[in-house]
Amino acid sequence: MVVEAVSSESFRQEYLDQGVAIKAEQLVKNYEMGTEKVHALQGVDLVIRRGEYVAIMGPSGSGKSTLMNLIGCLDTPTSGKYWLAGRLVSELDDDQLASIRNKEIGFVFQTFNLLPRASALHNVELPLIYNGTPPAERLTTAKRALEVVGLADRMHHKPNELSGGQRQRVAVARALVNSPSIVLADEPTGNLDTQTGEDIMALFARLHREGHTIILITHENDIARHANRIIHIRDGKVESDGPVKS
Repeated sequence: MVVEAVSSESFRQEYLDQGVAIKAEQLVKNYEMGTEKVHALQGVDLVIRRGEYVAIMGPSGSGKSTLMNLIGCLDTPTSGKYWLAGRLVSELDDDQLASIRNKEIGFVFQTFNLLPRASALHNVELPLIYNGTPPAERLTTAKRALEVVGLADRMHHKPNELSGGQRQRVAVARALVNSPSIVLADEPTGNLDTQTGEDIMALFARLHREGHTIILITHENDIARHANRIIHIRDGKVESDGPVKS
């Protein structure tokens, strides 16, 4: 058992040294829908390195949302292997999954997912509350995250007192507050007008320049082209994977 533990840690360090954020091998995900079996993913291979800006695209029912759930440790594969920061996710129990999800991944959702009666500051504090950060440190860190997204003057406002773009900035601040290795954004401009959506994408571009790994789930070509690499998913498989063409 000692040998296995050392080997596992050595393997993890090798991944980190090589700059690999995510690796998936032959990921399969099946769902039971009544008497039918849905093959959502059918053997996906994928490597994303730290510091990459990647868009995952696909039509409705292609499997991109299922892949997002697996990458975000919100679900586990039927078969295949998935490593996050060098750790084999399929070997983790529910508590370990929750821990790695909170530490390694910052989520940004299309619907913002903010608590309506809480201030922007308290919404951003939530991940720090869950991981047991002391109150004083929590407050300072949350304020700093809101400053990063340009909302220092709106931190005591509630979501219904903010515009859609400001609410999404709060969601981005919440995603960043734990200094995650990956920011995972699911249709982050879907509920925004065109100009506000461009402002949010400019914020993601800045975060990428600062060294964050950004994974963007979208069905919009214009949004995907903000990334440096686009992965197309169709019928549960990787249809294409390559750099964005200028």
